[in-house]
Amino acid sequence: MSKNTIKDKELSEEVQEKMNESVEEKVEETQNFLRSIFSTKKLSSYLVAKNLPFAAFVALLGLLYISNRHLAERTVRSIDRLGRDVKELSWDYKSLSAELMKLTTQTEIAKRADTLGLKERTEPPIKIEVVKEK
Repeated sequence: MSKNTIKDKELSEEVQEKMNESVEEKVEETQNFLRSIFSTKKLSSYLVAKNLPFAAFVALLGLLYISNRHLAERTVRSIDRLGRDVKELSWDYKSLSAELMKLTTQTEIAKRADTLGLKERTEPPIKIEVVKEK
């Protein structure tokens, strides 16, 4: 295995100066960045311009979430209303079916025919035969 030889050696003055310069540049860039963000004149324009696509995306997601919620609630209300209508129609069907069964019994038909002046036969029907003469 090879051991890290750079760590064991001391850095030359040139390398140390380059490293110090690069660190100072990074510190200065960071300070400039922070100043540009927190400055009052650039704060609103810089942040808004930089984050406008993200803000628009978040707003779009919010609108989609709200519309989806409204659609789901409307669908649930519609399903509930249709369920109540089905129950009511089922009750109507059952009551009308029972009433029709009652009205089509022989005794009910005889009562209604009696009001028209028709009487129920008590004798069996007679077969009439016609004889053809040649």
